[in-house]
Amino acid sequence: MLSVYEGFFSGGARIVHTDVVLGLAEGGQSHRVLSIHGEVHREATRQRMEDDHCYRALTAGGVGVTSLGRSAGLVDGAVAASVFSGPELAETARAMAGADVILSLKEQPLALLNQGGLPRRPVVVGLHRSDPENQGPALDELRAGIAEGKVAAAVCCAESTRRAYEAAGIPGEVLHVIPNGVDLLRYRPDAAARLGFRSSLGIEPSAPVVVFAARYAGMKNVPLFLRAARTWLAQEGGGHVVMCGAGMTDTNPALRTDIEAAFAGDRALTDRVHLLGVRHDMEAVYAGSDVVALTSVSGEAAPLCLIEGMMCGAVPVTTDVGDSASIVAGLGFVTPPDPGAIALTWSAAISARAELAPALELSRERFSRTRMIAAYAALLDEVYASHVGGQWVAAQHAVGDAVPPLPVPEDDAAQYALAGEPGLLQGPLLGEVLGLGVGLDAHHGGVGEEIADEL
Repeated sequence: MLSVYEGFFSGGARIVHTDVVLGLAEGGQSHRVLSIHGEVHREATRQRMEDDHCYRALTAGGVGVTSLGRSAGLVDGAVAASVFSGPELAETARAMAGADVILSLKEQPLALLNQGGLPRRPVVVGLHRSDPENQGPALDELRAGIAEGKVAAAVCCAESTRRAYEAAGIPGEVLHVIPNGVDLLRYRPDAAARLGFRSSLGIEPSAPVVVFAARYAGMKNVPLFLRAARTWLAQEGGGHVVMCGAGMTDTNPALRTDIEAAFAGDRALTDRVHLLGVRHDMEAVYAGSDVVALTSVSGEAAPLCLIEGMMCGAVPVTTDVGDSASIVAGLGFVTPPDPGAIALTWSAAISARAELAPALELSRERFSRTRMIAAYAALLDEVYASHVGGQWVAAQHAVGDAVPPLPVPEDDAAQYALAGEPGLLQGPLLGEVLGLGVGLDAHHGGVGEEIADEL
């Protein structure tokens, strides 16, 4: 299996997909990952692939990770995200040639996988949002991949995702719902972790704590959360609010502006707002909290923060977006997007925490990582049997021109040769290209293209 990532940056979709890859690898499958970008600048945070927690988990688990080396959002550039150089396509072709099935983390990598001349492999796309119309050209790439027979299946992490994509014209038979799951050994109530986390922030053991785990993005509606936090902190004299995720630091000028607008400089209240940025110990953060809050206005499908928080004993309080209401039914609360109502519900959730604990405990199997990975494995087995072990691949290779070769610029023609397999572009090593004066930079080409807002 080959998974193609747009890049390594903070977000729930990357966490879920990485966990799936690791789980499938643990089950005996052979997996590799190709990342289009080597670093990105998002949510006021520069995020290098090598620093990313998902990257480190993959490599520690024996999954090889390579990158085309692009950078996005760091400098201005004119190279479109859908334009790829010869060496980039050659590297992609070599990676694809060694795989039976391709996994695409969201639809954005299809801009690369839909390029002509690449090896013909069935693609399974993971869909993690409920607003396909806000994914820019990625929705068109998904439609094109299905129309051309490249996309064999799409995994929706929520029913709201399936409904939204079907309404956008994606055939229902392609869409398969596999709800998100988490590692129940990691995400669980932990009294020692609870005390340790609170102690690290100077929070009393009995103080009420609300956690907001999200990246700084418009869809998360950070201003609404902050207005609710101000109201709640004014009511709860000993309460604390914890904000973590990419961009949730005092070095983010936009967040500082939002805090100033919500709190009007009330230091007595803002002193109880803790900005923690990206954390790699979220199980301790959730265990140390009483409420896990979500105030998103759009885009969410099956928010990972709600599931992780619940499994650690925090009561979920969310706006009605994506599958959030069905996820927390009987386990938490749904609020209108009103700061006063949200603040009151946080207090109600804290009061109901002990009462809801048994229901949260009984729900654990429903949100199991094991269940999620088993469902992915079954779908991939089905795709392999019907497309790789059956007639699909044989038909593509029966005729030499079944897959048209990738066009090569005349100036580079002497450097490339098609391998015996139709559609596989065999290219020189990067150093050889540089030696011939093609003039690629250290990142193989395009920089500065924007990455679409995503989970």
